Amino acid sequence: MKHVIALDVGGTGMKAALVGADGELLHRARRATGRDRGPDAVVAGILGFAAELRARGVEHYGEPASAAGLAVPGIVDEAEGVAVYSANLGWRDVPLRALLAQRLGGLPVALGHDVRTGGLAEGRVGAGRGADRFLFVPLGTGIAGAIGIDGQVEAGAHGFAGEIGHIVVRPGGAPCPCGQRGCLERFASAAAVGEAWAAACGDPGADATDCAKAVESGDARAREVWQEAVDALADGLVTALTLLDPRTLIIGGGLAEAGETLFAPLREAVRRRVTFQKLPSLVPAALGDTAGCLGAGLLAWDLLETAATATATAPSDDSSEVTA
Repeated sequence: MKHVIALDVGGTGMKAALVGADGELLHRARRATGRDRGPDAVVAGILGFAAELRARGVEHYGEPASAAGLAVPGIVDEAEGVAVYSANLGWRDVPLRALLAQRLGGLPVALGHDVRTGGLAEGRVGAGRGADRFLFVPLGTGIAGAIGIDGQVEAGAHGFAGEIGHIVVRPGGAPCPCGQRGCLERFASAAAVGEAWAAACGDPGADATDCAKAVESGDARAREVWQEAVDALADGLVTALTLLDPRTLIIGGGLAEAGETLFAPLREAVRRRVTFQKLPSLVPAALGDTAGCLGAGLLAWDLLETAATATATAPSDDSSEVTA
């Protein structure tokens, strides 16, 4: 059975899969990233995990994987196949595509940014299926975005496209690690909501999930914290949709697990802010934590399709001679 290897590397854990041609997850596995042992150990763990997946494919499906897709966090040069920087994993300028291809015996390898890769999956086979233009925004420890155009995700000229979390929504507000003040992710990420709720309720262990539950139970303090986050998020989203005009706006990540506790007030807050803009469909992500693996698998299949197309359209030796 023809299949590809898919790896989704996070700050603390790695998710992996063997993905069939129809997008089916034939085999899934997880393990710790091992960042406490340093960046070299993380890279070694990725390469070893991929090699194990290749061996499993041979054993269970009668042939090795045809390609591999790898999604990683931080700054990624997808064209060159280099993981440029990750604060969480501690690496700089790691040629991951070349290293993984070498470890897998010359297998074609695609390298992608984790959020853009997850957005690719949501756009093609998840909540954005059928939409020619979408914006995927996961709300987790931080906030990022993936800009989808006709089944592809835009990386930008330097690989920074979609960094919606660093739109300034509260000028002069809380300092952000990026160097600015008042960035969206300092007010509307799951981490920011958890921090605000912990301060409001006096429980240092409280998080965003606890805040959502308190909102649902009618706690006035929780509602105030929640509404401040919703308002900041709506300000950032309206800026993004003014620039990008997406047909579908997909919200994912930990904060989206609150369901209509988030989506009902957010849809209303966005609706109040639009003037001339067309209001997009605002929907929850559909793929959960499988999005990264599915997206990495799609990158691998795209690589094979591109190679096949190039081979099919290349002139033969005979036709070259006739042309000459």
